[in-house]
Amino acid sequence: MRKTREVELAKTIGAVRPGDQFFSIVQQTLLVRARRGVAVALAVAEVFAQSTPLESLTAKNQRAALEGAEAAEFKKLLAAAAYVSAFAFASFLAQTIEADGEPPNDVAEPDFLFDTAQDAVKSLIAGLETAVSGAKDDASMLSRSRAFARTAIDGLLGRKGRFDGLGAFEDSHIRIEADNFTLDGFDVAPGPKRKALVMTFKKPEEVVGNHIAKYQAMKLAKMIMAYDFERQLNPFVELGGFIFTFIGDGAPGTGKTTLIQMIAGLVNGYCQVAGYPFVYENFGVEQISSYQGKSGQNCHAFIENVLNPKAIGFGTVDDIDQVAARRSDDRASAGQHEITGVLMAAFSGTNTVVRGNATFGMFSNYPENVDDALRQRAGARWLVDGPQTEADYIDIFALLAGKNHKIPLGDHKLYAAQEIKRAVSTAYEGHSKPQEDALAAVWEKFVKDNGAPDTVADIGRYLHMIKEREPRFTGRSVKNVTDAVKMRAMDIELPDEWFEKPETFMHKPYDEKTAMIAELRKPFTMEMVLQEVNRYADSEFRYSDRADDAAVNRTIRDARIRERAIREIEGLKAKGAW
Repeated sequence: MRKTREVELAKTIGAVRPGDQFFSIVQQTLLVRARRGVAVALAVAEVFAQSTPLESLTAKNQRAALEGAEAAEFKKLLAAAAYVSAFAFASFLAQTIEADGEPPNDVAEPDFLFDTAQDAVKSLIAGLETAVSGAKDDASMLSRSRAFARTAIDGLLGRKGRFDGLGAFEDSHIRIEADNFTLDGFDVAPGPKRKALVMTFKKPEEVVGNHIAKYQAMKLAKMIMAYDFERQLNPFVELGGFIFTFIGDGAPGTGKTTLIQMIAGLVNGYCQVAGYPFVYENFGVEQISSYQGKSGQNCHAFIENVLNPKAIGFGTVDDIDQVAARRSDDRASAGQHEITGVLMAAFSGTNTVVRGNATFGMFSNYPENVDDALRQRAGARWLVDGPQTEADYIDIFALLAGKNHKIPLGDHKLYAAQEIKRAVSTAYEGHSKPQEDALAAVWEKFVKDNGAPDTVADIGRYLHMIKEREPRFTGRSVKNVTDAVKMRAMDIELPDEWFEKPETFMHKPYDEKTAMIAELRKPFTMEMVLQEVNRYADSEFRYSDRADDAAVNRTIRDARIRERAIREIEGLKAKGAW
């Protein structure tokens, strides 16, 4: 005899607009989605039963009551099917309900029941009815419904360990095209629409200095638009040269935020032309939680949202040194360590699949504080050092000063130094020889012993000498270098006309896109290889030198404080106050 309550979802939805006896389109849509979700959830529970002994045990139980081990197995699988149906229902609502605005934080978990699949779905309907009852209008109703779905999913995932027999569902893939609904085991897929992207976009001409970073960012924005939604693959992944992860480092105020705004602005503009959905998310310190496991869940949700194969994605982790901790750092919080683990698995883990629809950028003022293994998962290194030359500083002052003055420009050709092809050519040439003193010493010794490199064996010897001097230069570092070299080979100028109309390039079939890109490809040279080896190795030596300098400065400061304390103690002793 269990106490029950009457739940009528249709009445509760209708009460959101009490002055109108007819349902609005939004109310009707929510009711239809809920009903469809129930049907899908029960169907998923049936599929689960068919893939386990549950179906045969159910038939056997109908003929005669089960006993002993069979009864225990039946009860276990029945609860597992109930759990699966509840997860399917919550996931269906999360993926099909479109809501704008910030989600409310007062939506409670449902009172879960896991006796049977029907009971589980009923308990979620009751929870949805409770969530909707607090809505003031249609927009609030949708927002609360979507928040309820996410809360229910979190609650279910937290209870997952209580159920045995879920293995059959873990690896399942269910796709219902009519509802654009996908279930990949217990992975939480993103919803259909996110709130509109609000950002101050920057144009390439508004980025002064940072020539190589700016150039590669512009290339990346076009590369990502070659993604084929039907094949769910990008030709640049197949042909080589796609940047899946990169790290940008530089002193404060050198233009990292401006670079993010430029990339997002370019991709957003291309997506609007092509009619593609665009997802941009930044993962910051505000998503580090004091609750155990929540930081990892937040980071996993961030990764999943950006990687959604149905959209073009750009994810950033600003101040990565504060968000993700070194694994050896005992002072960091558990949440920071969780985030480090999730990012490492996502960027280069056993289950990492690079489709070419999304890219991740990590940015930091102090990259030497980032865990070595996580930093090496950044395939590209962008030194964001800001304006450097006299011409750069004239350009940036003229740009920021605006036009509300009559001060003459003087003897200067405005923005000529920012002409991307000339600036990048000069910047790449600067890496023909190492820039860091420690790497320069390795280079000089190599040339003295072997002469200028002109074979693959020579490059291998040079890489090995770098490894001997800097242990952090591992096999993954060599892979990142070769990826950068391949990108230089794919360093082709995709014509702007390809992105002015979608049918010219973006909407073409995958094979035609690949052929169009392959025609522009050129082989890489020894000069390119040396530039990329030096550029990457320079960054590793730079990080090591910074870390060493910081450690030396700390040691000196501690010694000075100790000496001062001794002097003050001696003074206190002389006064008799110690």
